[in-house]
Amino acid sequence: MTTIPTLQLNDGRTIPQLGFGVFKVDPAETERIVTEALEAGYRHIDTATIYGNEEGVGRALAASGIARDELYVTTKLWNDRRGEAAAREALGASLEMLGLDHVDLYLIHWPTPANGSPVETWQTLAAMRDEGLTSSIGVSNFDERYLPEILETGIVPAVNQIELHPQFQQRAAVELSAQHDIKIEAWGPLGQGKVDYSTGVIGEIAQRLGVSWAQVTLAWHLAEGRIVFPKSSSPERMAENLAAASVQLTPEDIAAIDALDQGAAGRVSADPAEVS
Repeated sequence: MTTIPTLQLNDGRTIPQLGFGVFKVDPAETERIVTEALEAGYRHIDTATIYGNEEGVGRALAASGIARDELYVTTKLWNDRRGEAAAREALGASLEMLGLDHVDLYLIHWPTPANGSPVETWQTLAAMRDEGLTSSIGVSNFDERYLPEILETGIVPAVNQIELHPQFQQRAAVELSAQHDIKIEAWGPLGQGKVDYSTGVIGEIAQRLGVSWAQVTLAWHLAEGRIVFPKSSSPERMAENLAAASVQLTPEDIAAIDALDQGAAGRVSADPAEVS
């Protein structure tokens, strides 16, 4: 079985660098798919309240027989749950659906600037961390426009989960996060099926190494020190993605993929400024 590397967060805790995402996984299929992922060797599961599948994730975790301390579970606070009371209620509901007494990582899902300042909500996440309801806290989709307000509280996120793939590398957000030892989690690490990375630079590297373009792309993320959690409903693809941890890229390979960045033009999903 592939050994999954871990990273140390700025709060002293560790996180598996390669996990399994359940974005857009049908709630009716979630238990089966997460069970297959756990059987393949994944131990880090990334979900969110808005996905509607926390309950299925929880059933799979409970049925797996895997010790709680071997699992890493992330969920996220949705945009309509702002302020102390709403955030506490939301995490409580997530824990109930997941069947857990704590999650390993709890994130504010989007900055949603139209909904006002996230500061009270962020401070509430810190309080819930101190109470043991979540081990670590972080943010999602907080780029260089929105991360400074969080940092001004003096409570530094452990992670920042942002859209990031070869043609959209969010360098300003990555640099600001790195200055505060905030680990980057790349969502949509393969371009969400909206970018053809199977040809060109990545395809050529894949052909040379005898692996898939997806494995090359995931190996690039891992080599850059990012956390990734690709999603798949196919056991074969789950295993293939997990095996990316064993793919060794050269410095030249990494530099060639770095050069694919298109800046803001490379974004394929929503701009945080437009999400409310």
